[in-house]
Amino acid sequence: MVVYAGQGDPRRSMALLWRAEPAAGPRPGPKPGLSVGEIVDAAIAIADAEGMAAVSMRRVGERLGRSGMALYTYVPGKDELVDLMYDRALAALPASYDLSGGWRAAVSSWAREVRAFYLRHPWALRLSQARPVLGPNEFALLESLAAILHETGLPPETLRGAVALLTDFVRGSAATVAETRQARAETGVPDEEWWRARSAILAEVAPGFTGRYPALSRIEAEPPRPGEEPIRYLERKSSQAFETGLTVILDGLEAAISRPS
Repeated sequence: MVVYAGQGDPRRSMALLWRAEPAAGPRPGPKPGLSVGEIVDAAIAIADAEGMAAVSMRRVGERLGRSGMALYTYVPGKDELVDLMYDRALAALPASYDLSGGWRAAVSSWAREVRAFYLRHPWALRLSQARPVLGPNEFALLESLAAILHETGLPPETLRGAVALLTDFVRGSAATVAETRQARAETGVPDEEWWRARSAILAEVAPGFTGRYPALSRIEAEPPRPGEEPIRYLERKSSQAFETGLTVILDGLEAAISRPS
């Protein structure tokens, strides 16, 4: 299920994201016992444990010992809450990277950190990048990468393409692993059972598979290690593919740097 950011009231959402709420006068009655940060943290905890679909104002209120209605004083609704969740979770990522080892090492660190972020918070992969949240930490994520790539001396149009490529590549790699982990829970079928059944049928219906797809067969030739569970095998292969793909991208940037203007 794709979730689009920015579905709530734009002025209220942006004000909450950037903490630009107008100063309010003294309110009658007891001092509020919650904060926007507490509400967002509770929603993130639910999403981490059960997925984005489990997040509702009622569930968040229950986690905080309040009614769902009590939260509307702080956050207008779930649409605004989703924006806040994504941006707040991104705050855990470094704002800058050490360039003493060169831009290539720094980009590698950025890519691994962001991939690990998505695997800690797989619900964040549900948010479409077609409409960004436009929060400070989302901008900081891109700023940190742009600042590293600026060291290459490449022109802005090349850097824009590099930022887009790296962002999509890291996100796609994380999505493959996250969906592999979620498959059993959502379908009720263990990975080993799924692969065993289809591998046997594929051998029957597609004899001569290796001869028909020789190039594909060569790059997929490495079998699982003895006793390795299918999900561990798939995650290991995905990690290897990520590192290889990252090296290819960085090699491409190196080539672009050395290319005559």
